[in-house]
Amino acid sequence: MSGFSLRSLTFMLLIAFMVWSSSFEACIARRGRHWRHRSRATSSSSSLYSKKKGKNHGSSSGSSHHNYRGGSKPKAPPHYKAAPPVGPPPPPTVVKPGDDTPASPPKYKGGYNNGVHFNVRDFGAKGDGSTDDTKAFQAAWAAACKVEASTLAVPAQYQFLVGPISFSGPYCEANIVFQLDGTIIAPTDPKAWGKGLLQWLEFSKLRGITIQGNGLIDGRGSVWWQEASPYDDPADDELKLIIPLNSTVHEHPPVPIRSKLSGKMPSIKPTALRFYGSFNVTVTGITIQNSPQCHLKFDNCVGVLVHDLSVSSPGDSANTDGIHLQNSKDVLIHTTSVACGDDCVSIQTGCSNVYIHNVNCGPGHGISIGSLGRYNTKACVSNITVRDVVMQNTMNGVRIKTWQGGSGSVQGVLFSNIQVSEVQLPIVIDQFYCDKGSCKNQSTAVAVSGITYERIRGTYTVKPVHFACSDNLPCTDVTLNSIQLKPVQERYHMYDPFCWQTFGELMTPTVPPIGCLQIGKPSSNRLQSDHDSC
Repeated sequence: MSGFSLRSLTFMLLIAFMVWSSSFEACIARRGRHWRHRSRATSSSSSLYSKKKGKNHGSSSGSSHHNYRGGSKPKAPPHYKAAPPVGPPPPPTVVKPGDDTPASPPKYKGGYNNGVHFNVRDFGAKGDGSTDDTKAFQAAWAAACKVEASTLAVPAQYQFLVGPISFSGPYCEANIVFQLDGTIIAPTDPKAWGKGLLQWLEFSKLRGITIQGNGLIDGRGSVWWQEASPYDDPADDELKLIIPLNSTVHEHPPVPIRSKLSGKMPSIKPTALRFYGSFNVTVTGITIQNSPQCHLKFDNCVGVLVHDLSVSSPGDSANTDGIHLQNSKDVLIHTTSVACGDDCVSIQTGCSNVYIHNVNCGPGHGISIGSLGRYNTKACVSNITVRDVVMQNTMNGVRIKTWQGGSGSVQGVLFSNIQVSEVQLPIVIDQFYCDKGSCKNQSTAVAVSGITYERIRGTYTVKPVHFACSDNLPCTDVTLNSIQLKPVQERYHMYDPFCWQTFGELMTPTVPPIGCLQIGKPSSNRLQSDHDSC
């Protein structure tokens, strides 16, 4: 009996313990849920406090950010790209003046694009085509400049009148996108230009700057083109080779009549869009038209990408080069159409590693290296490739032009698969370039060597080949391969191929025969001194 009572008591105690344990776990669970609920409330409260604090301390945050930039933290090199994030990026954030967001948003830490957008309309731009929106663009840029990988948006269906402006660093963050979907037009009031400026829209000292979109930059250059300017380049030297069949053909067809209401524009004509001293520059998708002078210029830039660009101005608009490169390297231009009144692409001194392909050119003066060596200067150009290009009704096809008296060199150039249609002078090397009445004969020259022409085909209207090289420093290693050029009698006197002091190799028979090319190397060629070499 006592044994039975002991077992019963033990069993009852076990049952009681289990019931008590169950109640305790439920209590702990309830306490846990209550703790988590309080945690969310505390987090929410902290978030609200942070927002208020951010608003109150926005200026101080911006000041701290600026001071930190001058500190010792190393910056990523321009080519640095952060690894892609895991998972989808957050939705874009739109920042407007007056919002409760901090005045200086947090710095981009890498990974996905933080998607901060600055719309010029939110900074006061009207976009009605008549109100001056320059200050609104300046304010939007000042905000975007502080945020890495931000976007400055120029929305579609608006026309923004913008005066001369500089979107400049070097204290801007990297990888800013200028999203151009609307239209930017230049002022035609002379007062907006003062005594004249060299550029209209300038981007300088930036890292990873991109201009993209479906928008338009319109320089409204017809108000500048009517009168010649002392700052203009004189008429292209190759015009002396193009002699009309009769005197009724104009060397310079009339340009559009300028509006009497516009007043007299300054003598100095601006470039529409210029990049200076910048790394990793991209221009894609947009259209640039009717620039007063050059349309798109790159000076002292490293890492340039231009594609799916359209450049358009009348063929008689003087000195309106399409794309101008100077002291820039690592350049890629492709899938682009250029119609203008001067060179479709101009490659000047200090350029190297330039690759141009799939470009339509015309009207215009073709694709040119130079002019180089003017005023006895040193010029260095190397590693240039131009291929898969279509040229129609241009003055020149592919051209190298240098002045007497210069020094330096042009070397390592390939012109390949160029289709020409009624081009006046498809292949040109001119070491006697002179765009004025007469030039002094000089013995020194920019050395030209290692130039290859292959698969240059189509029709010409004046002369298929013009090689005029220096007496003291002939052109060497000039290679011709698969050249097939047929004449089309149009408005000009026609001439046979011309060569002077040009040495190289014929890889295949040419049409027409180019017997004037001297095979091999010159017997006595002046060696480049250390001073002349690049």
